[in-house]
Amino acid sequence: MKLDVIKLDGGNAGSVELDEALFGLDPRADILHRVVRWQRNKAQAGTHKVKTRSEVSYSTKKIYRQKGTGGARHGSRKAPIFRKGGIYKGPTPRSHAHDLPKKVRRLGLMHALSAKAKAGNLVILDALDSDGKTAALAKQISSLGWKRALIIDGAELNEGFVKAAANIDGLDVLPSIGANVYDILKRDTLVITKAGVEALEARLK
Repeated sequence: MKLDVIKLDGGNAGSVELDEALFGLDPRADILHRVVRWQRNKAQAGTHKVKTRSEVSYSTKKIYRQKGTGGARHGSRKAPIFRKGGIYKGPTPRSHAHDLPKKVRRLGLMHALSAKAKAGNLVILDALDSDGKTAALAKQISSLGWKRALIIDGAELNEGFVKAAANIDGLDVLPSIGANVYDILKRDTLVITKAGVEALEARLK
């Protein structure tokens, strides 16, 4: 698969040959769903918590006598059936993460890359080059028509570009090691530098 390479100013910078095994697959929604679900569950804080009857603040005194009231027998206002009582079997802090085989995770990333390529939303960039000025970069991004884009570079990111991109809404920048299915699918346009393509091919082969 051959794609044209562009520069940030919109100029042509030749072409690049992409590996069909990474960018030419027929995307499978089931694999993408499994990987995204694994990512989001792993990221979930799991800090939800309610108080049980042993933790609520209330008197331990028996609320009324055992017999002769005509009502049910109760010993504590902390019981779950009472207002402001403890919660029965409520959520407690826990991890929502679950296991997913490395092969499926790797396959998911390959299918995400292929999905963007098949939809025509994959752009190959020559290199990230910026003087660190947000206004200049925002003008270039606007002229290229990128509204919601993820840019993936090689192992090292250009500090000036990262600084300039920090305040641009809808623009994310990641090194190749940080490339993941959720972020790729979340953005409309996937932009990969030539260094990023080489790093991804080395990572996924």
